[in-house]
Amino acid sequence: MAFVQQSSPHARNARPTSRVMLWVIIAALPGLLAQVGFFGWGNLINVVWCIAVALGSEAAFLALRGKPIAFFLKDNTAAVTGLLLGLSLPQFAPWWVSGIAVVTAIIIAKQLYGGLGSNPFNPAMVGYALVLISFPVAMTTNWAEPSGLFSGAPDFVDTLGRIFSASQTSVDGWTMATPLDEYKHQIASHTAAEVLNHPMFGDGIAKGWEWVNLTFLAGGLLLVFLRIITWHIPAGFLGGLAVMSLAFGSNADQYAPLTLHLLAGGTMLGAFFIATDPVSAATSHQGKLIYGAGIGILIYIIRTWGNYPDAVAFSVLLLNFAVPFIDHYTPPRTYGHHKPRRGVPGRNQG
Repeated sequence: MAFVQQSSPHARNARPTSRVMLWVIIAALPGLLAQVGFFGWGNLINVVWCIAVALGSEAAFLALRGKPIAFFLKDNTAAVTGLLLGLSLPQFAPWWVSGIAVVTAIIIAKQLYGGLGSNPFNPAMVGYALVLISFPVAMTTNWAEPSGLFSGAPDFVDTLGRIFSASQTSVDGWTMATPLDEYKHQIASHTAAEVLNHPMFGDGIAKGWEWVNLTFLAGGLLLVFLRIITWHIPAGFLGGLAVMSLAFGSNADQYAPLTLHLLAGGTMLGAFFIATDPVSAATSHQGKLIYGAGIGILIYIIRTWGNYPDAVAFSVLLLNFAVPFIDHYTPPRTYGHHKPRRGVPGRNQG
């Protein structure tokens, strides 16, 4: 009787990459709908445009490399990169700014490193950081006012014209600073009560932003439940941010409170959808906790004492640099073996 010999691991029913990425897209849809509901059509237009550019850029570069286009496009990774950038960019960001961000993410941060699985940095955050540094005015003056889709926000045609028009002058009636930016600049000369009296903070934490973050939190928890991602990176991310805020930001008359850090800006999108990129993140459970905590700590430092009101992109990229170091010192225990020791040879011996 013949037996089929097969080496380990004996994994069964492994999810293909295309299905994993499809679940990421599905989980992000509630957050996208919340953005549309509170900030108008800008994010939806950006998402469609960014995904189209991402697919086109990847197809063009695959053709130059002589690779099968359909085979690689159907893994949905380019679509996810476009989706994340469309969700992260300002609602009225000019089409060419978002286009540059996507092309940079796909070609420079992904394909030039060899394609899927070879990129050391999160592609979407590379594209975002590049346009934020290169075009700071366009990236800081095009955030939509949280007026609501049906109560004063520009309609679809107006939004489309704003994004794709040749003229990109700021429209004060449609745009304003983000809550984190407003709080950071106003708290130097006002009390917390005076700053929070601004209409952008509404009756809650930050009008519209808290619901956007809560929907991304719900989508992220779905990914954890489905085991698309593990809980370690989001827990480390939010824990590091919370510890820093409680340690240094207990006085709301000096620094933004914890609730604003958690529910205003891109915190939940970053914790569950961006930092958890399986290629550029740490691999072991312990390493993921350290990696996530490092991102959360850096976000607080940059938001509080740096020049940028939201710092998810820079923090993720800086910790991407540290991933090889983290992985080296946090290897998972091989089954049947003790966890290997790390450190200076010769110590603790004898």
